[in-house]
Amino acid sequence: MSKIKFINHYDENKTYSYDERISLLRELKIEQTKEKANAGGADEDDYGLIVQDEYTYELKPNHPNGSIYGYEAWSENYRNILDTHPLYVNPLDAFVGKGFFFLERLRPKNKKWNPDYPFDELQVLFDKYNIISGIDNCHHFTPDLQIGLDLGWGGILDKLKTQRELHSEEHYPFYDAEIKVVEGIILFLERMADELVELSKEERNPQLSKNLYEMGVMNKKIAAGIPETFKEVCQWMCWFSMLSRTYNRGSAGGQLDEMLKPYYENDVKNGILTDEDAVFYMACLFLQDSRYFQLGGPDENGEDMISKVSFLALEAADKINIACNLTIRVHDKLNEEFFEKSVEYLFKNKQGWPRYSSDNALVEGFMKCGYSKELARKRVAAGCHWMCIPGMEYTMNDTVKINILKVFSVSFTEMMEDKSSAPSMDKLWEIYKKHMKAAVDATGNGIMHHLKYQTKSQPELILNLFQHGLIEKGVNITDGGANYYNMCVDGSGLAVVADSFAALNQRIDMEGKITYEEIYRHMNEDFNGREGERIRQLMLHSERYGGGDTLGDKWAKKVSDLYTELVRDLCNQHPGINFIPGFFSWSNTIALGQTVGATPNGRKAFSPINHGANPNGGFRTDGAVTSMCNSIGAIQPGYGNCAPVQLEVDPGIANDKEGVKKMVEMIRSIMYSGNTLLNINIIDAKKILDAHKDPMKYPDLVVRVTGFTAYFAMLSPKFRQLVVDRVLAVNGDEIKE
Repeated sequence: MSKIKFINHYDENKTYSYDERISLLRELKIEQTKEKANAGGADEDDYGLIVQDEYTYELKPNHPNGSIYGYEAWSENYRNILDTHPLYVNPLDAFVGKGFFFLERLRPKNKKWNPDYPFDELQVLFDKYNIISGIDNCHHFTPDLQIGLDLGWGGILDKLKTQRELHSEEHYPFYDAEIKVVEGIILFLERMADELVELSKEERNPQLSKNLYEMGVMNKKIAAGIPETFKEVCQWMCWFSMLSRTYNRGSAGGQLDEMLKPYYENDVKNGILTDEDAVFYMACLFLQDSRYFQLGGPDENGEDMISKVSFLALEAADKINIACNLTIRVHDKLNEEFFEKSVEYLFKNKQGWPRYSSDNALVEGFMKCGYSKELARKRVAAGCHWMCIPGMEYTMNDTVKINILKVFSVSFTEMMEDKSSAPSMDKLWEIYKKHMKAAVDATGNGIMHHLKYQTKSQPELILNLFQHGLIEKGVNITDGGANYYNMCVDGSGLAVVADSFAALNQRIDMEGKITYEEIYRHMNEDFNGREGERIRQLMLHSERYGGGDTLGDKWAKKVSDLYTELVRDLCNQHPGINFIPGFFSWSNTIALGQTVGATPNGRKAFSPINHGANPNGGFRTDGAVTSMCNSIGAIQPGYGNCAPVQLEVDPGIANDKEGVKKMVEMIRSIMYSGNTLLNINIIDAKKILDAHKDPMKYPDLVVRVTGFTAYFAMLSPKFRQLVVDRVLAVNGDEIKE
């Protein structure tokens, strides 16, 4: 077995401080980012993956189409990977746990879903309305890592074997697959531990040799045993990240400060951990993976959970200063010193972290779904825009999207092609309601199809292990293994739809400056020619969503109310499943826009839709933040999932303590105005434009793309342009066409 070991040029006689180790680790991270960018990059999370050519895996299919389906094939292929996966280690690091690829993505393109369970009739509707159905999407729910910390991999294995003896044969495929996976994990971790000890003998620097040896001993213990110290828990989390990512990209980390707090306090009490140690360990944890973690928020009784570990986590993120996905939950009792410190780091590092979620809006919304306040408070920020109770919910958050702009386009075309009656706003609205219902109902049926057959396609063999009561049930999480089924259904393109309705309403019905027939003709011609551009500008500068009590805002609220009502009606159609509406686009803004021609608001054909719940770009900066945030707050569906605010902020706003305090109050105001989640980019416009021309000039530049942060250099040119357009829009510059 070949070992992938970072070939270092470290001084054999030097003793490295924590700060020196972090600095060198960060330098290497930037070099690896360049490698990933040169290899093609990605418009998604960083994941902490390593680019290398030394290890590949050839999928062993169980279907004639070359793909893998069901318990046996997934467990066999994953086990084969574990049996052959080499070790990556940097002797400066505190931990190991780097991976190279996802088994999920080794499947042939367009052959992910098991063809034995087709949905051809639904696909017709998915294509018609440009619906991302969520069928075959995975891992978008949150494990409870405390289960693993309490049991260890060995305890989980014992539990699986015990439960297998208590169940009938129909459950054996589940247990046999899970047992094969966990046995493989334990053997893999034991092999990694042995290799670390062997590498320690090759390392000439005494300090680094000792570090490698201690890593080996630690990993030997936690391979099957229970992690007992702060350091061991961080290492266990690193392996969980790698192991779950390697299977199917894994999921979120959970409430980091609360998970680490008892281990921190116990180690400090026993004199085996200093704050300097804890910061270094968490910095290495953040370096390992850009996994989502939440800090703070209220406990079940409403008391603030901020602790010393929360502060140390911020300090660790500051020291490593890379792409981090930390979320702070804002509530009435949030520690003010911690709040201000988080904003200081937000502006100091300009890396898009942390972001902020609203406890009030999220808890009150989730309670409207029938849950108690205590249970609602257990939900944590778990992804780009979604919340989840660790180990309790199956959610599919951020995997289901309805292009409501495509729904509008279908509706407008139908109205204009119908010669039985004259076009009007009332007629358009009635047609839009009809098509929106058809799109939402199709999406609901798609989710139910996914739940019914997902086990036959891609069972959740890693995350199943960290759900409360699931192993006892002996079924995959989609087969009834979860305690709650809260399915998020996101609408995308709200601003373009609202602005289109408003432009038609204002320019035709209210002002009579154009007719439906004229605008339809210019749309079909993509506003070409001098007259087309004049009409485009006329429509583009109508009362837009995000301006504050505008015609666009009123239409956005009307569309949101309709969408929310239709999604919630799915609960009646499919009893036992809770459908929760949201507004989000993730990185689909380009792809969703490419299916829709020119629109009445002046948008050119096939250009991107608006970002998430944000307005279309082009507003002035004076007073725009307040009005925009109020507009987004007004369209929140209000059932516990998010329609995020995305802000691009000039770094000069909070360059002193007074500025920080003002920013804290602005964030608090946004979170208390009905909004659910706030993403902030602190970016100098000149720097981002310069980086767009030559991304490798700023390989360490991190931007909050959407719910996730990413290295700007790793983004595709089209996606970098979206970020640039948002920055330009803040300065009043019109978006490039």
